[in-house]
Amino acid sequence: MTANSRCSAAEPPGLETQRREIESLLRECELRAGDSWYVVERRWYEQWKEFVETGDQNSSSFPGQIDNTELFEDLDSYHLKERLVENEDFTLVPAEAWHKLLSWYGMVEAQPSLERKVVDLPSTLKVEVYPVEIFLCLHSNMENVITAQFSRADSIQSIQRAMCEAFSVPAGSECRLWMKSSDSSCERLRNVHMSVLDACLSSGMTVIMETRNADGTWPSSRPQIMRNSVEEQDSYRGQPGVCGLTNLGNTCFMNSALQCLSNTPPLTEYFLQSSYLEELNFTNPLGMKGEIAEAYADVIKQMWSGRHYSVVPRVFKTKVGHFASQFLGYQQHDSQELLSFLLDGLHEDLNRVKNKEYIELRDADGRPDQEVAEEAWRNHRRRNDSVIVDTFHGLFKSTLVCPECLKVSVTFDPFCYLSVPLPVSKERVMEVFFVSLDPYAKPAQHRVVVPKAGKVSDLCSALSEMTDVPSSQMVVADVFNHRFYKIYTSDESLSCILDRDDIFVYELSVLEEQQEEPVLLALYLRERSHYRDYGSGSSSYGTTLFGHPLLLRVPRSSCSQEALYALFLQRLARYVRRPDPSEELEEEEEEDDEEEELYKTQTNGISDEEEQDDAEKAGPSQVGPCCGDSSTNSQSEDNATARPLPDQNHMQASSNQGDSGTNNGPQTQTEPLCSADAADTAEDTTPSENSGATADPADSEPGAAEPPQPCDTTEEEEVKEEDKQEEACSPSPPANEQPAKRRACRKRRKSLFSIQAVNSNGTTERGTGEGGSAVSFSSQPYVAIDWDPEMKKRFYNENEAEKYVKHSSMEVPQQQTTVQLQECIELFTTVETLEEENPWYCPVCKKHQLATKKLDLWSLPEVLIIHLKRFSYTKFTREKLDSIVDFPLRDLDFSGCLLRKNLSNGEPPSRYDLIAVSNHYGGLRDGHYTSYACNKDNGQWYYFDDSKVTYAREDQIVTNAAYVLFYHRQDKIRKPTLPAPNTSPASSTQPANDITSCKDDEAELGAASYVTMETD
Repeated sequence: MTANSRCSAAEPPGLETQRREIESLLRECELRAGDSWYVVERRWYEQWKEFVETGDQNSSSFPGQIDNTELFEDLDSYHLKERLVENEDFTLVPAEAWHKLLSWYGMVEAQPSLERKVVDLPSTLKVEVYPVEIFLCLHSNMENVITAQFSRADSIQSIQRAMCEAFSVPAGSECRLWMKSSDSSCERLRNVHMSVLDACLSSGMTVIMETRNADGTWPSSRPQIMRNSVEEQDSYRGQPGVCGLTNLGNTCFMNSALQCLSNTPPLTEYFLQSSYLEELNFTNPLGMKGEIAEAYADVIKQMWSGRHYSVVPRVFKTKVGHFASQFLGYQQHDSQELLSFLLDGLHEDLNRVKNKEYIELRDADGRPDQEVAEEAWRNHRRRNDSVIVDTFHGLFKSTLVCPECLKVSVTFDPFCYLSVPLPVSKERVMEVFFVSLDPYAKPAQHRVVVPKAGKVSDLCSALSEMTDVPSSQMVVADVFNHRFYKIYTSDESLSCILDRDDIFVYELSVLEEQQEEPVLLALYLRERSHYRDYGSGSSSYGTTLFGHPLLLRVPRSSCSQEALYALFLQRLARYVRRPDPSEELEEEEEEDDEEEELYKTQTNGISDEEEQDDAEKAGPSQVGPCCGDSSTNSQSEDNATARPLPDQNHMQASSNQGDSGTNNGPQTQTEPLCSADAADTAEDTTPSENSGATADPADSEPGAAEPPQPCDTTEEEEVKEEDKQEEACSPSPPANEQPAKRRACRKRRKSLFSIQAVNSNGTTERGTGEGGSAVSFSSQPYVAIDWDPEMKKRFYNENEAEKYVKHSSMEVPQQQTTVQLQECIELFTTVETLEEENPWYCPVCKKHQLATKKLDLWSLPEVLIIHLKRFSYTKFTREKLDSIVDFPLRDLDFSGCLLRKNLSNGEPPSRYDLIAVSNHYGGLRDGHYTSYACNKDNGQWYYFDDSKVTYAREDQIVTNAAYVLFYHRQDKIRKPTLPAPNTSPASSTQPANDITSCKDDEAELGAASYVTMETD
């Protein structure tokens, strides 16, 4: 109601009548979506209540005209103040109560009535005090912008009517609206019957209207802000369909699936001919209101216009995320999962069946297969009738047999694609480093074959056959960052060991039976830095782990400082030089003694409270083998070439077997502690755990680097990988400054190193054991030998420590497993027993049974999609199968797989040609998707890698990355209408959608200028 003549209010009834009527309306009126309520200033309303309660018409509390002045920011725009609170600043009254009050008291001149709608928000009804305020403009004149307010319950059509009126659009003009958010992205408002709330319109957005031209075209396929300039658009003319898709950030999985569907001729022609417009289903409760179909059509029409060499599928990505929350954001996903969702969404959006009837499914009950199959297909088409069903749906027969009563249940079920398993090997190949008990034997790298579901003991047994060392004398450990990440027991599963882990197998010494219980001793190497760790609040010196840790089996009685010093010196004999008699190191006096005591108390320079901090500062490194296995005899070393260990813990390559030259200076590169000393106690000590040291990238030699391998970490491995990465990125204190002097406990000669008890990280020192022992036996003992930098430089040969040899098993090339596609299809149709999590309810036994199930192909569609199940998930393992599946590019014959052998004259043939492949490179949790596809117009194969498109040869298509295959039935294949392009060998590496023009390069930048570009 307007404010005109509001001062001349009607004669009000008695005060008691007013009070009763208004209170009754407030008490009985409920919120209903779409109803109008009105905002009344709280002070006026309270004064009115006081007035009617007095019962005196002449009372001084007469409220006067309704006045909402206090609610407005100013009296020009009449905008409400921000953050007004109900029942403090204003009161809401229903429309009927408002009209009564207005008729009784009138309203201040020129003030608008504050009508507000009730909106149905998720799980609640609410009066919308603050409506949506949006900007309106025409596409032809985007500078002329007006502001308008709409309720969230208003339809898009009401905005369109308001814009037609405001901009004087001629009646009968066909219009369409776009909404533009603050980040310059635009989206079509397709369904004009949708509410403002459902259309996600919010305050501050802009709605742009465009009207159809006289020639039937639209002024633009998208608003001007989302397209390139006219000059750039007109300058490019390419082969339709040969168009890249911009990666919006980990959207290569979507691009790969879209490219495959784009090169599926029957589906693409259906959209290019705009046949979908007549079949859009906006009312299907299982569909997406036609939005997925329209978004997909927009992408296809742009890709096949021949005017783009890369399209930005941002609107399509937004729609997919809106209807399938698992695809929200920019995480990596599975292209087959997106393909499954997209085909189902397109089917429901284009379903010609508007009202699905209920159909009760019947079992075969002994009827002929032909009759049951025809009935099942009829029933399916009565509820599902779309271009997707016409193109992609087939029928297979499912046979279930009860193991108890032998009841046979036969049903025929439709399918949209075949998910075929790959033959899974029950064995795995592991590469490990064997560290011999011989102190002068270099570590040797072995390649062993073990059961995939085996235990650590199986690994030791397999290695025992190669080394002639009993498996009982072996211990297996994972080494990372100069320390033991884990020491395995023999009954642990091999599934917890990744292919990328640095696994070391140590030979242990055999102690005499009469000796006391042996101790498995873990040994770390540390280098002292000369600077003081002032940050710890103490004046002690810091230490840095280096080299390769060792595992030793020693008698409990041989754990004194003296015994361990001799033992360690013997075990390190290959690369630790003993001092000559002429190099006797005499003790120094005075301040050296003080430093000696300092080292004795706290060598690593940290307090117990800072144990974890020091653990994180152990030093930067990369994951990789720490030391190589070494043979137990010299002959095996002669037959193998000494090579540097692969970086992370990589040793340097050398053919020298001796412990020749000393290292020129301290380095942070890792060194295997794999050799045994030549002391008399050699037979009593053996490495019991493997260790890996990490190399600073700045210090490692180029020859030691190997190409990075794809990361295939599973969720269970994340914790370990995060720990490793955290350690790998931690800074280590500099170790190349002038070393501080250190003195041994004895006063005769200075030791090469000192021995300290440490924790499993090699940091916090523990107290000495009982009876003067250097270690404590309350848990797994760890000790560290601390090197003075000057001593390490003179007596520790770092080059020799890094050497390893390769066993002959490493020289046998690993053959890539190849399987035929026909084998996978046969596996799909083999009999299997249902899992306990998915039993079948037997109608005869009246209970769930683990029945046997067999699938058989009955009829095949025009376009057959075959999904290769490369990702294998079991209770024990999760892996990606990288086997090469040999699939034919032409004449894939299913006649031997179809259940019905005798095809009538009207039945289609069963031969298919390949038209597209979706590829996945990488592991379980990361990777990259690309695709190969054959253009339907010129018959040329192309390789699509996001926005880049290149020519492809047929011999490049079959790889171990093939993931989803698209086959077209031969009787439906149309011959190319254009000649194949002339592709020379050199041109195969050039972009197929690129022309030598600077304008084209600019066009690519312009097309993607409004989005943030990210790569996988």
